[in-house]
Amino acid sequence: MRFDDAFLMELRSRADIETIISSYVNIKRAGRISKGLCPFHGEKTPSFTVYPDTQSYYCFGCGNGGDVVTFIKNIENLDYLDAVKFLADRVGMDVPEENSYDSTINKRRLRMLEANREAARFFHSCLGTKEGAVGYQYFKNRGLTDETIKRFGLGFAPDSFNALTNYLMSKGYTKDELVFANLARRSQKNPNNIYDNFRNRIMFPIIDVKGNVIAFGGRVMDDSKPKYLNTSDTMVYKKSQGVFALNLAKKSGKDSLILCEGYMDVIALHQAGFTNAVAGLGTALTSEQASLLSRYASEIMIAYDADEAGQKAATRALQIFKNTPAKIKVLRLSGGKDPDEIIKNYGVEKMKAIINGAANEIEFALLREHSKYDVTSDDGKRQYLRSAIEILSNVGAVELDIYASRIADELSVTKSVIVDEAKRLAKKKVYSNQRKEFNQIQRQGDILDNLNPERRKYHAGAKAEEMLIAILLSNPEHLKMVDEKLDAEDFVTDFNKRIFKAVADRLREGKSAEISFLYGELTDEEISAVAKIQTISHTLNNSADECADCIKVILNEKNKKSLKDVNVENISDEDFLKFFKN
Repeated sequence: MRFDDAFLMELRSRADIETIISSYVNIKRAGRISKGLCPFHGEKTPSFTVYPDTQSYYCFGCGNGGDVVTFIKNIENLDYLDAVKFLADRVGMDVPEENSYDSTINKRRLRMLEANREAARFFHSCLGTKEGAVGYQYFKNRGLTDETIKRFGLGFAPDSFNALTNYLMSKGYTKDELVFANLARRSQKNPNNIYDNFRNRIMFPIIDVKGNVIAFGGRVMDDSKPKYLNTSDTMVYKKSQGVFALNLAKKSGKDSLILCEGYMDVIALHQAGFTNAVAGLGTALTSEQASLLSRYASEIMIAYDADEAGQKAATRALQIFKNTPAKIKVLRLSGGKDPDEIIKNYGVEKMKAIINGAANEIEFALLREHSKYDVTSDDGKRQYLRSAIEILSNVGAVELDIYASRIADELSVTKSVIVDEAKRLAKKKVYSNQRKEFNQIQRQGDILDNLNPERRKYHAGAKAEEMLIAILLSNPEHLKMVDEKLDAEDFVTDFNKRIFKAVADRLREGKSAEISFLYGELTDEEISAVAKIQTISHTLNNSADECADCIKVILNEKNKKSLKDVNVENISDEDFLKFFKN
């Protein structure tokens, strides 16, 4: 995909990377850069770095990096074209109609979305047929009104192998299109034959925030297995990133969301007036879903089932939400195992009281530990106190003071003992977490090592190549000197040679060679690698002398001249250059 350079330059200037990223990630200025917790992996020490001067970002923890388009691609789960459109719309720009984007893929996506919408209409219409009456009666037995059934687009998949496929093929959809959308499957005996993926199930359409039907969840009405059958990942749907009913909840007018386990919990809550309810898709909340939810609400209330499995899932969810700016609370469900059952048994007022009495993260954790022990006994007190101190070692000074006072009063112990132990443990954890994250990064390996396997063998040459590329990205005027002394074929690693050629070719044509202009020539992972290389420029002077030093090292490496008296394996970029000064 290649957009006109002028358009990309304008988009780059309007969509300031620091401004865009700060709407997703809590970043803080530190001199010329900004840092925060990476939204793409779990961490406690900020390694996600934004470079306003180069309009790029890089995470030193997971290796994700690029420009503002890369960030939007990753955070919003969009392809390149849609990410550009997203940004253009945000800054009030029109996307050029004529471009070299491969429209075949985009057309296939649109056809898939249209097929899903037709399928949703079909399933919903089946509720009014004789065969679908069983599905309609199921919803009515669950207490749903016709208005709710219509609002959520609920439906029924007939007990037939070809009801949906015949209907959609009559609308002009091909067998391949239906299989790609996971609305149909191919027969193993005769691959030319296809059959309906969903049969004899009540159907829940999954709709994204734009109003597109992207997938389906189908539930059996008896004890058949599997109980739920969901659309597999497709071109338009990723289960790990989907949220049920967010398209409706975002219109609730509330700055909070109620996160449930299942479809019926969400639907029951909406019907009862709690229109900010949503559910994850799958057995466990993902970091992508947590990030998405936190962009639509500042407070998330977890309403998982009251059983042990549900409470464990809530505990896991709390850990995932730690990497988001959202305030988290947990509902203490009573009178039923889930919201649907509570509303049926005790009505709306009971549910309101539960929501109003939601426990924050600390309270939830303390209550869970409290329920495990008999605090009337000395041994039970000791065990609970040990668990409570563990929890309080993760909180701030104000929270520590409040909860230490409560626990001290309840257990008849000295408050200072709780506070001192919690602080001691907190210090120990800080050191432990730093070591753990460092070791994790070491195990993951450097993205440059992963993409450039020759880097370890020719470390000095590869490092000089990276420095030279970084210098050219920041100071294109040095290309003239480079061309006089060096050729791409002089590079000792193939990966860096390819990056150098991509950059140098554009510069020779008088074009910009920043990350934004390299899409189409490099993969997403390679874009991240270029972002990593670009970070080197912040440690250099980007001078002609440094450029000459890099050229000297590259030529030396090419001529098989080794530096046996210098251990370059762990040398810093600054010290490395000193060895080649004239």
